[in-house]
Amino acid sequence: MNYTYQSFNMRGKSKIRPYYDLVANIAAEEMGRIELVANTINLLLDQTEASTDGVTPPLNFSGTTGNPDHFLNFGLGTIPGGAGGKAWTGENVFNSGNLKLDLLHNFFLESGARMGKIRVYESTQNPVAREMVGYLIVRGGVHQEAYAKALSDLSGVHVTKLLPVPEIDSMKFPDARKYIDRGFHKILYRFSPDDYRQIGEIWNGISAIDGSDREVQDGPPEGGEVPDLAPAPPLYAPSVNAEDIEEIARRL
Repeated sequence: MNYTYQSFNMRGKSKIRPYYDLVANIAAEEMGRIELVANTINLLLDQTEASTDGVTPPLNFSGTTGNPDHFLNFGLGTIPGGAGGKAWTGENVFNSGNLKLDLLHNFFLESGARMGKIRVYESTQNPVAREMVGYLIVRGGVHQEAYAKALSDLSGVHVTKLLPVPEIDSMKFPDARKYIDRGFHKILYRFSPDDYRQIGEIWNGISAIDGSDREVQDGPPEGGEVPDLAPAPPLYAPSVNAEDIEEIARRL
């Protein structure tokens, strides 16, 4: 939402079009990431088994860690909030209206997010979690580098030299390394067939990762199938069966 509202509110778009295109285009990719992260969390939660021994309450997850809201209020699903339980709200949006300040904030945001992803990666052995986080370490690095490049172009300061990008080599993480080997670290995808045509005026030159040429590619990267999660009867989710559907159809 940070980049989305910055793009909505940006003044003088026609005069600073490459920067508007960059922020709005990255916002579009971030929307896709919400779905990616949500589906990954749902797959992890789907591995949680309710008790069926008739003695222990079905939802007695006292032996697990994490936020109980996943079970109590979100039907064994993703919470629109952070790991600390703080909900996503408009208070998370930073939009000063000053282009340099907003880009600097975005660079800081991506740098902090990348560190958080690395810590999550190092905290788990779950292959589903590591696959997703490895991908995001690489793609988040692209956004971090893009904002650094935009700031450098605006100010003349070599941001990637002032603040090392990335400070921690993504190649250290096997699930990130395979995406770098496929070139995901140097590509900025253009998420519209008609818009964001000037992002290449910023995303050019050589990658801070390995010195390869940066690329703009039309269209989003290839996605995957959306998981079809099995019903969770102890949570009454979805609490609809074939007989219910047949009865509803008969009444209609």
